[in-house]
Amino acid sequence: MDSLTQIVLGAACGEAVLGKKIGNKALFFGAIGGTIPDLDVFVGSWIHGNEIDAMLFHRGFMHSILFSVFAAVILGWLTFKFYNTRSRQGSTDLKDWMYLFFWSLFTHPILDCFTPYGTQLFAPISNYRVALNNIAVVDPIYSLPFLLCLIVLMFFRRTSRKRRFVLKLGIGISSLYLLFTFGNKLYMDSVFKKSLISNKVDFKRGYTQPTIFNNILWYGVAETDSTYWVGYYSLLDKDDLFSDFRELKKERDLSPEKYKRVKKLAWFSNDYYSIYKVGENEYQYNDLRYPVTSEENSTSSVFRFLLYDDDGKLNMKPFERNEDNISDALNALWVRMKGK
Repeated sequence: MDSLTQIVLGAACGEAVLGKKIGNKALFFGAIGGTIPDLDVFVGSWIHGNEIDAMLFHRGFMHSILFSVFAAVILGWLTFKFYNTRSRQGSTDLKDWMYLFFWSLFTHPILDCFTPYGTQLFAPISNYRVALNNIAVVDPIYSLPFLLCLIVLMFFRRTSRKRRFVLKLGIGISSLYLLFTFGNKLYMDSVFKKSLISNKVDFKRGYTQPTIFNNILWYGVAETDSTYWVGYYSLLDKDDLFSDFRELKKERDLSPEKYKRVKKLAWFSNDYYSIYKVGENEYQYNDLRYPVTSEENSTSSVFRFLLYDDDGKLNMKPFERNEDNISDALNALWVRMKGK
């Protein structure tokens, strides 16, 4: 999920493990642990000269169970050595610090698994991307109550029972909401399947995911032999059916036989993608796991980028944010969320 949510979850893990011993400093160290896996964005850029390879590095090994274990041992040992000096000698032990970093590191990729992006939890043994698709990458209903509870508990003494109660309250509220999103996901899957059958779509596979910032409006995409079908459903809709269905032709203007990175991108998008030629030596890649942004333009997509031939190898232009497009897309989703 977003960086703020991961910081909050990491801080909560720090408090749960070491809050009684070191107070608010446990929140700080837990927040550091919760941030570390997402540093793979920078690490990928340092390791790879190719923008596609750098993007694919994100949510890879640094989001795996194995990394959580190794990093927890190293970070725990280093922090223990630097922290347990002079007046703090004996206030904590090595096991405390290893536990703090393990839980703050490990819960990061676990939470990411609930989002549609996908997380290589078992890397490097397997590159399988775990994506349960039950919560958006940014969902304030999950994050804000949790954050508020952490802010409140900072004002209580580290040994206070109220401090522990507020921590449990924050974890409890966020966990209950996460359970709700699982139930909602099961419901949305059943509605989407019923909607496709009702529209006589002969689909091979399909899935649903919530749109950004909420768990009310959902987006569904289904694959046929030659097309993709995409549609929306809001919990506030009068009919319990996905609507606004649009048929998108499969476009494959770049061949994986010529460019091996096309195959990597297809894996990244779970084969829900299209590639359009948009100019001389330029191709637009649309990741159709995410909604299209314009009803008038079926080639638009929330997650799209430009590919080009770089001396015989496929590369990607750095992602450029278009504030107007983002604003228009969010506006359209907000209007659609209110039901029809």
